[in-house]
Amino acid sequence: MTTAPSSWPERTGGQVLIDQLRAQGVERLTCVPGESYLAALDALYDSGVEVISCRNEGGAAIMAEAYGKLTGRPGVCFVTRGPGATNASHGVHIAMQDSTPMILFIGQVDRSMREREAFQEVDYRAFFGGIAKWVVEIDSAARVPELVARAFRVAMQGRPGPVVIALPEDMLVETCRVADAPRVEAAEAWPAPADLARLAALLADARKPIAILGGSGWDEAACAAFARFAERAQLPVATSFRRASLMDADHPNYAGDLGIGPDASLKARVVDADLILLIGGRLSEMPSASYTLLDVPVPRQKLVHVHPGAEELGRVYQPTLAIQANPKAFSAALESLAVPATPAWAGSAKTAHAEYRAWTDTARTLPGAFQYGEAITWLRERLPQDAIICNGAGNYAGWLHRHHRFHRYGTQLAPTSGSMGYGVPAAVMAKRQRPESVVVAFAGDGCFLMNGQEFATAVQYDAAIIVVVVDNGQYGTIRMHQERDYPGRVVATRLSNPDFAAMAIAFGGHGESVATTAEFAPAFERALASGKPAILHCRLDPRAQSHARDYPA
Repeated sequence: MTTAPSSWPERTGGQVLIDQLRAQGVERLTCVPGESYLAALDALYDSGVEVISCRNEGGAAIMAEAYGKLTGRPGVCFVTRGPGATNASHGVHIAMQDSTPMILFIGQVDRSMREREAFQEVDYRAFFGGIAKWVVEIDSAARVPELVARAFRVAMQGRPGPVVIALPEDMLVETCRVADAPRVEAAEAWPAPADLARLAALLADARKPIAILGGSGWDEAACAAFARFAERAQLPVATSFRRASLMDADHPNYAGDLGIGPDASLKARVVDADLILLIGGRLSEMPSASYTLLDVPVPRQKLVHVHPGAEELGRVYQPTLAIQANPKAFSAALESLAVPATPAWAGSAKTAHAEYRAWTDTARTLPGAFQYGEAITWLRERLPQDAIICNGAGNYAGWLHRHHRFHRYGTQLAPTSGSMGYGVPAAVMAKRQRPESVVVAFAGDGCFLMNGQEFATAVQYDAAIIVVVVDNGQYGTIRMHQERDYPGRVVATRLSNPDFAAMAIAFGGHGESVATTAEFAPAFERALASGKPAILHCRLDPRAQSHARDYPA
């Protein structure tokens, strides 16, 4: 029986809003404070929700996106109107391309001032319409529970993604009597029995199948369930670009990741396959080698595409079998799927895994005293399996993706959108969310300075992350392509950098400079032992850039 409105407490729109976040289980959120949503900030005062105040809205939004990756529920970020919102678009775009649940709340001008181009007024439906799943402005405090509950559902269901909600300043101080909405749990799409029967038949007819795992909507149990199926089916399994933690790298069926410039043997395996089982991912530009691994619109390989969003099935590739299902539901359903007892492809998984190990085992020797690849292989053995690795974009990430091995779900935080400046803010959120885990952020010199100010946030909130800054004095990826296409005509890619170790100390953290390979391991151990946020400023010889094609981002 529903209670009468007269028995509900009178609350401001800001109070109603924060109560909805509590009802949805939000434990922490990020923000850059602003006058446009002071009433919501006030309601956070004694709410029990941790508020992480950041130094730039882009960093705040990235932290919220990282929360979505880590938990599977929407990360929440608050920013002010106008420049606050446009700065935060950085994180919204990442959440969209990475299929991450996230909600961005934006303070908005007073309702009476709309359509006048008032101070910092922006039409958020127009601005965010192409990079968010849903954009809405709440006109009445009484509708806050309805629309916030809907936002959580939209962010999580189907293909997950970002929702943007504008909050008129006067709406947040308006009072009303309204009931709270209950906690939202995403509805999961399950594969139909007929689809599973057809999948079994396709597997029975296959000679060279391969599975590719990607996208979002996974959890530890789903990854384990799929690994069991892969063992039973003797199936080689690859992961998509920056989704390597979906499969234990030591698993005998693991074939490697389809990043930018993958191992040639893995690329050939996908091209030569007669059946591809694509689960959760979209096989977009990066993992598909610019849409060359599969023909568009009809792949020459038989394609079974499993995805939670109906709009993604057949969007680029017309599959032999389209299954609308969440990766968790699909992996659970595979437990009872019949597979050939002696498949025609027996032994292919073992061969694929051996090729992956050979491709990743040993780093090449490059010019300079600091051998970055050797530092990665040392960390590969030193770090615990639950260590979380974060990075942004740039050639420096290629060494990491090739030589580090991920073992557990949720230990890789990296933007499939290729966004620079991601690693540091993502690491701050990871350390707040999983304080018991070692969290390491990798960043190039250009990448670090895009959101490096969030190192101050790490110090403020005692998030003892370790940031490895790989400094070669240039925007390396662009320089590589510049030298390839316009040799000898260097424009805009040289960088003059500060002393990043000194910067860490100035912020109140631990900082060290690393000039040689031998210096890296002891410097890392001291950084870890310091118990502080730390920066290791590693100087990479610029000549190593000429070898970066072997380690693409």
